[in-house]
Amino acid sequence: MSRDRKLLGAAGVMLLLSIIWGYNWVVMKKVMRYVDPFDFSALRTFLGSLALFAVLVLRRRPLRPVALGGTLWLGLLQTAAFTGLIQWALVSGGAGKTAVLVYTMPFWLLPLAHAFLGERVRGSQWLAVGLALVGLVLILEPWRLGGDTQSTLMAVIAGLVWAASAVWAKRLRGNVEVDLLSLTAWQMLFGSLVLCVLAWVLPSEPPQMTPYFIGALVYNALFATGLAWLMWLFVLDRLPAGLAGLSSLAVPAVGVLSGWIELGERPSTTESWGMTCIAVALLAISAISMRGRNGVAAKRAAVAGRGRG
Repeated sequence: MSRDRKLLGAAGVMLLLSIIWGYNWVVMKKVMRYVDPFDFSALRTFLGSLALFAVLVLRRRPLRPVALGGTLWLGLLQTAAFTGLIQWALVSGGAGKTAVLVYTMPFWLLPLAHAFLGERVRGSQWLAVGLALVGLVLILEPWRLGGDTQSTLMAVIAGLVWAASAVWAKRLRGNVEVDLLSLTAWQMLFGSLVLCVLAWVLPSEPPQMTPYFIGALVYNALFATGLAWLMWLFVLDRLPAGLAGLSSLAVPAVGVLSGWIELGERPSTTESWGMTCIAVALLAISAISMRGRNGVAAKRAAVAGRGRG
């Protein structure tokens, strides 16, 4: 009963986390009425890093940075490039569509992990990647030159950068023992400083200190960053990694639904089919990965059992 309660509690936290992260796509879209995209990216990541350091202090985790060079490169990819690209994509792109395109990250991660980490890719996973590419083509509609082509490409590139940062983070943690929360805080701080320089160099109007701008900044720094990362670690402590990853697929779904309800972003028929293909492919990849991990764990348990016998 105690285990069931823990799983139920983790599922509830994951649901709330999906709502926080999913709805944030609408927040990031609407706030650009009052602030330049790079200014907002710099502010949200810098304040977000401070929120993560506060979490480190509360959890009594080590504050000293480890592997400065590797952490700096991670910050350039995961915070500076990724955050800048998604905010840029939202300038002319819809919140829901951008969320779906950015969350194609697992598709790009498969070939990158195969090439740089030596991870084996199953045949069924390649089929899922193929289905995802069909979905991308339907969303991109290369036979039509839509007004948000640049936004769409920025979102796809953001997914690629996210995947590259995941590979880099895995290699870094494989070579150096580092606390995950500390690594996240430091890389976000380094990346935010790069964004601050970009925001200072690029011409822009000063932010309009409206209630919505202030609220969006607080929402991003405290809820979508500090609290959300703490919730994610809580979920990972209580759910299998594969199941947690599968649950996170609710984030782009919330983004699409929120954009539809609040911003009136109704996908076209072709875009809807493309999003459906991507969603099915994401589910397939996550299910295959989870089944593979469970199979490996079962084999190890069986070998251990024979060893004890």
